[in-house]
Amino acid sequence: MSTQRGAPIVLGGDPKGKNFLYCNGKCVIIRNIDDPSISDTHTDHYLFSPSGFYISSGGNWQMEFMSLCLIHWTVENLGHCHTVNKEHILKSEFTPFRGPIKDISWSADSQRMVVGEGREKFGHVFMSDTGTSVGEISGQSKPINSCDFKPTRPFRIITGSEDNTIGIFEGPPFKFKMTTTDHSGYVFVVKYSPNGELFASGGFDHKVFIYQAKDSQLIGQVGSPAHTGGVYGVAFSPDSKQLLTASGDKTCKLWDVETRQLIATFPMGNQIDDQQVSCLWQGPNLLTVSLGGFITYLDVNNPSKPLRIVKGHNKPITVMCLNEDRTQIFTGCRDGFITYLGVLLILENGRKVGSLPLDYEPSCLAINPDSGDVAVGGAMDNNTHVYGMINNCFFEKVILHHLRPVTDVKYSPDGKYLAASDGYRKVVLYSAEFYGPVNNKEWRCHSAKVNCVAWSPDSKLVVSGSLDTTLIVWSVEQPAKHLVIKNAHPKSQITRVAWLSNSSIVSTGQDSNTKIWEIAGFPQ
Repeated sequence: MSTQRGAPIVLGGDPKGKNFLYCNGKCVIIRNIDDPSISDTHTDHYLFSPSGFYISSGGNWQMEFMSLCLIHWTVENLGHCHTVNKEHILKSEFTPFRGPIKDISWSADSQRMVVGEGREKFGHVFMSDTGTSVGEISGQSKPINSCDFKPTRPFRIITGSEDNTIGIFEGPPFKFKMTTTDHSGYVFVVKYSPNGELFASGGFDHKVFIYQAKDSQLIGQVGSPAHTGGVYGVAFSPDSKQLLTASGDKTCKLWDVETRQLIATFPMGNQIDDQQVSCLWQGPNLLTVSLGGFITYLDVNNPSKPLRIVKGHNKPITVMCLNEDRTQIFTGCRDGFITYLGVLLILENGRKVGSLPLDYEPSCLAINPDSGDVAVGGAMDNNTHVYGMINNCFFEKVILHHLRPVTDVKYSPDGKYLAASDGYRKVVLYSAEFYGPVNNKEWRCHSAKVNCVAWSPDSKLVVSGSLDTTLIVWSVEQPAKHLVIKNAHPKSQITRVAWLSNSSIVSTGQDSNTKIWEIAGFPQ
């Protein structure tokens, strides 16, 4: 999950308590809460409507204009993360103001939405079906970090702003009523209780306050203060009697709402990445998100030991491989370390038995499973070097010239072909016998550098991933035909690809996502 230090993120939950969702880069990801490995992704543009039939997402798209997308998801059968409306039809798209969106909230009847942040104005409330304005969000002088609709009538809206205030709005049509000034720092999060009787706020000043919803009067402060770091998330229990808070002090805490006394402290670690930037109370599940992008299921009965931690990448994925039977995927992400391979090594039983110093910078390497040839791509000399081996000694068999740096090389599983990609937007298919182009064919349909290639297990198809965000599947038997998967990782280059089967592809991107694709058929 993508996170940013010093900024909260939003977790959404469906009304039946079966699923939760969040944004990761340019993707909306929905997960089954009991089995988070079951997931679905919408890649064009995050928050369940109370009816459960719509999901909204906001972002900074189309140059500097914010566009908010309303996606029609039928979530009746998401216990297996399968939507009845599998194609996730885009119902509406609105542009209420310039700038990014930080939070979205629905009214209880799923007819109205409020969004917060913006540049020229800091909030907007409108009808979800038409985009028609139903009031004005004003009265605060800086961007809005959080907003929430009161879940019961009469409808109210609260907003938390970087001017240290909480705004209260009555309607519809919604009009500014007042602000509270109890916080002495940015207000990061505001949230109504499920019964609609209270609301809570958390801020950069480490404080959490609880208010009466009917008149916005302060009931009191939680703790003294609640945390020793900024409070980025608050979540009421379903019965509105307890409150979960998440903080940059690397802890989460559970509070009794009536007494505002501490029930439990959840220590989350001691590294910077253990700062907590969001939380969600979904049925019996208490979820938090760390700066490192990990989702933790808290155990109220054992605060020091989580029930589960869902781990993933929040930095660009740079490497990927499969186990021998293609049932497991292993990925690695950018961690700031750079390694340079200047020598080819031959290892036998873990012992070095041969080597070859290189006078160029290699970018990739592949071994022919049949002949034992080794192909090495050059990062600067624009060549693919092919080596043979005799008595644990390398010898250079051929140099294959490209017009730009070679980015990836892969031998086919049957050992008959070598596929090489380069920065000139090309994928070249070579014979592994005489190392000439097969059918004199170069595949060049990408619009930017090709980063990676991979072979299907039956050696009939090649998939390539590119800087242009697309995947292209190529056929050895039909070299003039290809399949294109556009925006496979939207606004993010593809870093690695592999085949799980002859019809299933896995891809990774700079957006920190790993995706699986089914190839239905090849053009005839």
